[in-house]
Amino acid sequence: MRATRSALIVTLAASLTATATTPATATATARAADGVYYVQSVTTGLNAGVSGTSVLQRRPKGDEDRQQWTLTGRTLREGTQCLGRQGDQVVVLSCDSAEAQWDVLPDGDRHRLKVPGADRYLIASGTDQVRVGTGADRWYLTPVSPRRVPVPAEGERRLDQVTFLTAHNAYANGVDGGFAPPFVNLAPNQARGIEQQLNDGVRGFQLDIHQTPDGAILCHNSCTWVSRPVALWVDVQRIVDFLNRNPNEFVTVFLEDYVSAELLRSELARVNGLANVLFRPDQAGVRANGWPTLNTLRATGKRLMIFTDHGRSGDAVPRDSFGVMYQPEWTVENYWSMGSGVGASDWSCYSRWSTPLNRTEPGFRPLFVMNHFRDVPVTGTATTDNGKLADRARRFCEPAARKTPTYLAVDHYHLGNPMAAVLALSGERF
Repeated sequence: MRATRSALIVTLAASLTATATTPATATATARAADGVYYVQSVTTGLNAGVSGTSVLQRRPKGDEDRQQWTLTGRTLREGTQCLGRQGDQVVVLSCDSAEAQWDVLPDGDRHRLKVPGADRYLIASGTDQVRVGTGADRWYLTPVSPRRVPVPAEGERRLDQVTFLTAHNAYANGVDGGFAPPFVNLAPNQARGIEQQLNDGVRGFQLDIHQTPDGAILCHNSCTWVSRPVALWVDVQRIVDFLNRNPNEFVTVFLEDYVSAELLRSELARVNGLANVLFRPDQAGVRANGWPTLNTLRATGKRLMIFTDHGRSGDAVPRDSFGVMYQPEWTVENYWSMGSGVGASDWSCYSRWSTPLNRTEPGFRPLFVMNHFRDVPVTGTATTDNGKLADRARRFCEPAARKTPTYLAVDHYHLGNPMAAVLALSGERF
């Protein structure tokens, strides 16, 4: 999968009990209680963080990078100093200063930080600035230690209340067929074929497809000189057959999509039984009514969801007209890379798209795809990273998205026991 990937994620529900999250910030009408918070822009999804004496918008980074603020009355303290003002500039200064006082005004689950006695507010400006101005921006006060609440019994959980183990570049496994030219020294992202992944409990599948004279082929960057290439319809057929054998399961597919809409439609038309299991959130009223429960999906038999990262504007034939959903309309997703295959990692959690991870709409909560892998899938590194999956989800990505991940996407899912993270997140909501 390329640096801007959005693979086909197949979400198989049922057997994986997991979590979604609703942030326990302020109530609908009450000011946030005193406590420790991330001050997070509703517009950008970035956090106010301290840099020297300045305050900037920073990528959410958990308990690192000086982003945690202690709200006490009308002050927000980081370390020994407080969020304050010098003219239009936002700085940290003595907590005793009058310029460190703010009126913290609730606005639903959001807040405005107002200068006392003036029509001036804390605002997010540009890509990284925090200023004082007349914009009256809204900010989430996202608790560092949120109150977690139980989710319903397994079958009564909605899709946004479930977490699924997801295989990044699931096709790049060296078992089902080739995925790169034989002369390219490219390590596989997985070590087991699609059918084994399904049997092992993987319920999300990220796939790259490229257009060739032979159809929509699963390969990395280029399909030239790939030996034993696998077509998209072959793997989707494997998934549909699995669903038919396992009527309690649910799968979602995210495609990194480099083919025409016409080719994708014809490719999926080759899959026997796809229409019987394909779930279409656009036709199910999800935007108005929320995500359905697992039991509802089982009762209807609609247990496969397919997403594409292809832009809607470039399609003469809308892909969702034949059931392939445009992913940015239905999910949020963090930037894919934690760094190179070895060495230090970057656990910051921020959107890979223009819309922030904390995006919500009235009555609708996007599903959250949490990517947790490196540029190069080195097995030793993946083993270590996968063992830290739950820790990163809780400390970094849940606060950034203000929800628990729906999909945990990893390399080498068989190493480091990432299923333990799925189970650790089960049964509670952020």
